Amino acid sequence: MSFDVPEDRRYLGSHEWAHETGDVVRIGITDFAQDELGDVVFVELPDDGDALTQGDEFGIVESIKAVSDLYAPISGDVVAVNDALFDTPELVNEDPLGDGWMIEIEPNDDAELEGLLSAEEYDDQIA
Repeated sequence: MSFDVPEDRRYLGSHEWAHETGDVVRIGITDFAQDELGDVVFVELPDDGDALTQGDEFGIVESIKAVSDLYAPISGDVVAVNDALFDTPELVNEDPLGDGWMIEIEPNDDAELEGLLSAEEYDDQIA
């Protein structure tokens, strides 16, 4: 099975993606991760203004099969949370790379983003 792994993002081995848009980095889980999880029924996310450190747990995704922790790909302050996921968690399955995004962070260190996996490296990992 082939999964969508956009070239314009960086990836964590734990299946989170990070996409830089201007001054913020939008974060979500990969197409592969949502497929492995199955139907997502609940998402727990941090609050606006929370400070995250790279590698920290920032929330959970619960599906009919499992509960998975979410890890921050970079350090920074949460500047936006996708509130739509609280009422419509299935967006994570329907559009994990778009409307199913989770949080936006104002990064502390741009070098952290560069240190993440490239699309090619992530694709090799899930192959």
